[in-house]
Amino acid sequence: MKFLEKYGFKKSDIEALKENSTSTLIKELEAHKKLVSQNLDYLNNIGVTNLCEIFINYHDMFLMDNSNFIEIFNKYEPTSLIEKLEKDVRIMEYL
Repeated sequence: MKFLEKYGFKKSDIEALKENSTSTLIKELEAHKKLVSQNLDYLNNIGVTNLCEIFINYHDMFLMDNSNFIEIFNKYEPTSLIEKLEKDVRIMEYL
């Protein structure tokens, strides 16, 4: 899970994620770190500033195929989406 540090994750965040997730999910994230990184890169590139908070709460979503992941977010105007995500990451449930 060290690859998450590239996105601003603190070691304590990564450890908390490991402790609060199943070992199966952690293995999936590790096995598909390229895909997870592509999805994190996409959000980072559109300007999302709270990647860590979003990932910790919705990490399973980052295992989606990159084109499907992008399609979810492309339905919305980026500036408005970023503002809403900064105010409350729970809107991820409704995207």
